[in-house]
Amino acid sequence: MTKVLIATDKPFAPAAVNAIREVVEGAGYELVLLESYTDKAELIAAVADVDGMIIRSDKATREVIEAAKNLKVIVRAGAGYDNIDLEACTEKGIVAMNTPGQNSNAVAELALGMMVFLARKGYNGQAGVELRGKNIGIHAYGNVGKHVANIAKGFGMTVYAFDPFVAKEAIEADGVKAVDTVEELYSTCHYVSLHIPANDKTKKSINYDLLNLMPEGGILVNTARKEVIDEEGMLKLMEDRKDFAYISDIAPDCKDEFAAKYEGRFFFTPKKMGAQTAEANINAGIAGANQIVNYIEKGDETFRVNK
Repeated sequence: MTKVLIATDKPFAPAAVNAIREVVEGAGYELVLLESYTDKAELIAAVADVDGMIIRSDKATREVIEAAKNLKVIVRAGAGYDNIDLEACTEKGIVAMNTPGQNSNAVAELALGMMVFLARKGYNGQAGVELRGKNIGIHAYGNVGKHVANIAKGFGMTVYAFDPFVAKEAIEADGVKAVDTVEELYSTCHYVSLHIPANDKTKKSINYDLLNLMPEGGILVNTARKEVIDEEGMLKLMEDRKDFAYISDIAPDCKDEFAAKYEGRFFFTPKKMGAQTAEANINAGIAGANQIVNYIEKGDETFRVNK
């Protein structure tokens, strides 16, 4: 019998597991759960005889992939997939997929929620500022970026976007102002919402020179990956510009220095929380299950991310 593993050190909500089970068992497959594990050896043992696997933030390293003797398809329930060793998958003929769009609204709501929180000074009783009338820049106009833009317009913000992979006409059709360069985006906007992936071209690309282009009171909002931030440059900017603030869905490695020196000018969630809603949890899990079934039954590689 075809076997599908859900391997999650941060488990899906019970409703999501039940929904995944309906899809997997409805296809005549067996569902296996590995939840809240603490040792990589548990994951390596669990993958030994499975045909499909759904993970969240779990590390599908080369060691894990090579231990999965029957694995045909692995799905990351979420947009980012830098936790999968794509080269190892390709070498073994395993299809790696993500579930783009399923977490997008949850991430976008978090981005705007963190902006409001910092704008109102953490609700500490002091006067803050409003988002209405401010410029917000969307750095990468994908699924999450589109949701951020839509919500920001509801706040009365003016929305700009930069994405060299999206046609200017498509961006402007959404009522968003498309800019030609990343420098123009940062120099124009009070807030920049960051949605770029972490890869060889983007890691540490958000640096001092780029951030220093932002207007007075500039705030960077990062719900992407911490690796895209040049932390040394960020700390220098925080020191040089007392007006600048940083919000992130994942704490930087230098978080202790922020806590010691920049109180009131930053906010970091205790863990990556963009997808932590009941709806996103269920949507991404169901999408992952359906993608595994569709690949095994029909060879559907729509969301494949490896070559």
